[in-house]
Amino acid sequence: MLNRLFSFVTAAVIFGLAWNSFGQASEQGLPKATWTPVGEETTIPYGWVDFCNRHAEECALGKLKPVDVRMTRQVWKTLNEVNAFANSTIEPISNLEHWGTMLDHWDYPVDGKGDCKIYALFKRKLLIERGFPRQALLMTIVRDLNGEGHAVLTVKTDRGDFVLDNLSGDVRPWTATGYQFFKRQAQDDPNVWLSLGGTTGAAPTEAATN
Repeated sequence: MLNRLFSFVTAAVIFGLAWNSFGQASEQGLPKATWTPVGEETTIPYGWVDFCNRHAEECALGKLKPVDVRMTRQVWKTLNEVNAFANSTIEPISNLEHWGTMLDHWDYPVDGKGDCKIYALFKRKLLIERGFPRQALLMTIVRDLNGEGHAVLTVKTDRGDFVLDNLSGDVRPWTATGYQFFKRQAQDDPNVWLSLGGTTGAAPTEAATN
């Protein structure tokens, strides 16, 4: 499994270096979403602080200019490929079973296993390696359809906010999840987290396109 992860990451790096989709105009006939209402600065999840203590290179970036991904057919294809790959590759396991602690442990799937945070961080990593701007890839804390805490990756695009989720095989507009959205990273600084106010979107059957 780890060899499969390595092969995918290597291919992604090569692909990302050769790909320059973000400067292109948004194409027609693609999914369209809205943008999640964002509030004031809020508390930083313990798991992110702990992750930064072990992966300082991920957090000591300073301020970055906010950037949204330009949605193209290639971008949409890549988002779905990365979401499907991570969902099929990582073996789901609870935080307690995996790490032996009730404290949130955020990490990459070093042993091919993990819970929702591991899925989301891995997808973020793969997309960055494919050339996506990290300012558009935001770790997000929600409450799922069972009312339980959950983490997803929000991708900010010029056609709205989309969610990559280990509980769904589809990349969906944030409003199509039915989740309550509580907090996520700021675009200009991954160490600043912003309140989303517990906003809940209705869950339409499919995304609008035009």
